[in-house]
This record gives sequence, structure tokens and C-alpha cells, in this order.
Amino acid sequence: MARPPRALRRTGAALVAVVALGHPPPLRAADADPWFGHDKVLHFEATASLAIVGYAGAAMVTTDRPTRVGAGAALALGAGIGKELWDLNGRGDASWRDLTWDLIGATTGVLLAAAIDWSIHRIFDWPVGPRSR
Repeated sequence: MARPPRALRRTGAALVAVVALGHPPPLRAADADPWFGHDKVLHFEATASLAIVGYAGAAMVTTDRPTRVGAGAALALGAGIGKELWDLNGRGDASWRDLTWDLIGATTGVLLAAAIDWSIHRIFDWPVGPRSR
């Protein structure tokens, strides 16, 4: 029996490779709690906002920047942890991923508030407490 022409063999090998390698992987169930889901954005925004509000509120009563940072972080993380405890009590879906985004949001909010505070005092050269510079 005669061998098929070289071009036909190559085409056949290419077709087998495409079918074998191009087969999609088996489908997996969708992640019930994705890292970048819509609720994670809400956790980030809420705790970042609360951290800024806590920092600003503390700025009204103290000139000590570390105290302001602590107040902002405490308010934001307290709310985030409280929300997860509420969810854990059966009123929602408690998630370590939500708590992680709460921590990221609180850190971002405190850093943003401290950077704005530092910039304003640096630009206008306003006197602040002894630990300000």
C-alpha cells in the first residue's frame, strides 16, 4: 500500500494536535465567594471611608498623628469585624475574604487620610503637635 503524500500526513498530524490540545478543560463550579466580587468592593469602600472619618474625627480632639491613625483604623476594623461577626451569627455569609478586603480598605483609608493631613500641614506650615515632623 502506498504511503499518503507528505502534506496530507502533516495536515492530519496538525488536525490531531488541534483536537487534542484545543479541548477545553473540564468546567468547574463558579467560586461562591470570588476575591474580586462586587461585595468586596463594598467592603473596601466602607472601611476606607470609615478610616478617613475616624482619622478626621480624631484630628478634632488631638494633634498626635499616631492617635489619629489608631482611631481611624479602630473605627474601620471594628466595623468590618462587627459585620463579619453579624454574618457569622447566621444573618449573612461570613468570609475571610471579606475581612481581608476590610483590612485593605482600612489601611488605604488611614494612609490616605494621613497623607492628606501631612500634605496640608506641610504646604501651609501649620503648627501641630510635637510628633508632627
